[in-house]
Amino acid sequence: MPAPAQTGGHFVVCGDDPLAFRLAEELTSRYGEQVTVILPSRRRNEGPRIIALPGVRVIESAELSDQAFADAGVQSARAMALVAQDDLGNFHAALRAQELNAGLRLVLAIFNRRLGDHIRGFFADCTVLSGTAMSAPSFVAAALGAPAPSHVRVSGRTLYVARREDVPAGQVVCSLVMVTSDPAGPTRLLPPVLPPDARPGPGGPDLVLAAADGTPRNPLARRRNPLSAIAAVFRRLTLNVFGLVFIVLLLVIVAGFVLLATGARYSLSNALYLTIMDLTGSALTNPALDGPEKVAQVILTVDGMAFIPVVTALVVGARLTGSVRGAPRPPGGHVIVVGLGNVGTRVVGELHDLGFDVVCVDRDPNARGVPLARRLGLPVVIGEAHLEETLRAASLETSIALVSVTSRDIVNLETALNARALRADLRLVLRLSNDDLATRVQETVGNSVSRSVSYLAAPAFAAALLEHQVLRTIPVGRHVLLIADVRIESGADLAGRPIEDVERDGQTWILALQAGQAARLDWSPHRGYLLAPGDRVVILATRLGLSRFLAGSRLDTARLGRDRLPPRDAASR
Repeated sequence: MPAPAQTGGHFVVCGDDPLAFRLAEELTSRYGEQVTVILPSRRRNEGPRIIALPGVRVIESAELSDQAFADAGVQSARAMALVAQDDLGNFHAALRAQELNAGLRLVLAIFNRRLGDHIRGFFADCTVLSGTAMSAPSFVAAALGAPAPSHVRVSGRTLYVARREDVPAGQVVCSLVMVTSDPAGPTRLLPPVLPPDARPGPGGPDLVLAAADGTPRNPLARRRNPLSAIAAVFRRLTLNVFGLVFIVLLLVIVAGFVLLATGARYSLSNALYLTIMDLTGSALTNPALDGPEKVAQVILTVDGMAFIPVVTALVVGARLTGSVRGAPRPPGGHVIVVGLGNVGTRVVGELHDLGFDVVCVDRDPNARGVPLARRLGLPVVIGEAHLEETLRAASLETSIALVSVTSRDIVNLETALNARALRADLRLVLRLSNDDLATRVQETVGNSVSRSVSYLAAPAFAAALLEHQVLRTIPVGRHVLLIADVRIESGADLAGRPIEDVERDGQTWILALQAGQAARLDWSPHRGYLLAPGDRVVILATRLGLSRFLAGSRLDTARLGRDRLPPRDAASR
């Protein structure tokens, strides 16, 4: 049965990709809202799954035109999410939608961060989010076997996830207990000190959310061994045609130095001085010189004429990948990233920033991430990632992990399985949009991890549409925790309840409290404090916990999210 036509107060989602599906599902199943989805075809991509969602009305349109927006009731909609176009396409569609409804709340998926910062100024009420930016740290963490990605900064406080043994007890904010068998959610948010019966089982990760105190504690960051770095530079300089010429010319210089030191009987310092001067063409001719010194002077001068240009070519070649030498070679001990689209580009950049060597693989020589890889001097292998010759060209045998993040599940799965056939011990990280498939693959294929971009990003997009401010997302395993800024309204269900009661189900943890007219956030609120109307809280929550808390913070839960929150101070933005 088709969903009833919306007459106002509904949400509009534009797109037919996995993020559009999950966003529509989040709004309908978790928040009970009515949604209209504009998509190119009911039969392609996620169209069949979207039309099967209860409470969803579908408008089929090849482009986001004025007519499509009118059919979707944009004039009376509460908010619109544009998630499936390119950055420019989303911006253009948002301008068109604003002309139809000047008060429409807009949530745009934008890959280019700098562009996103500028776009906000064109609209009265606009939130710009990046699903790739939210999900990339989770892929990086999975590839490196770390418990979580990097630090997140919230209202002047830096928080991070780490193993309990790596954090001083005084800095633990709350415990993160993984309960994979619990249908309510895989993560429990519990007090900093756990009772014995709440401890993780044998082999389970004992994770905590901690507050940073200025000491670098990023579990992913590492410093390279100076000797290894020097050896890597030497390899890059020598393992090509110019490098071989460089070695020959260097041997000639050594021979000239030996002649000056032994045949001409100069001291070592004088022999070195004369060697350098001869190389630079500063030698003074003197027929009265002895034979060994004349020979040394001639070979060093002639050698210097070739040596200096070769050194210049090597230095330029080290900076401009592929211009005067071959493409950079896989270094060994590296991470292979397959797919240089939006997600892959972010993953490559973050791995490089953390000091890890990366080899990039893509079938398209003009993929989005290829210029970045070239600029960073990273090896790029062009070819079908599932083929053995492509994987071997990426030095699969010496890599530490393979991250396959193309937009097609079948390509990621085939690449991972072929890689596993070549390297049984290789750590595999797959991007899989199908949850059931991802779970079964992770359980069946040893040493493998699956992640879903849309699953990690959808809760933040949904909360933004509902006019709640999700400040940050924290991926933990295949799931995501959200940090949100919420104000308690007069007559809300949560008013009058103590903080410890709100946290009892393990789905929500109150990180900070701004009581009434207090000037600042209290990051250590008393757990017996009774929440009151007008209080502002910063919460850490699971997806289920966030929906429950938002419902309880409103006067009328049936109209969840329909009234704007009071303005927040600049720090909360």
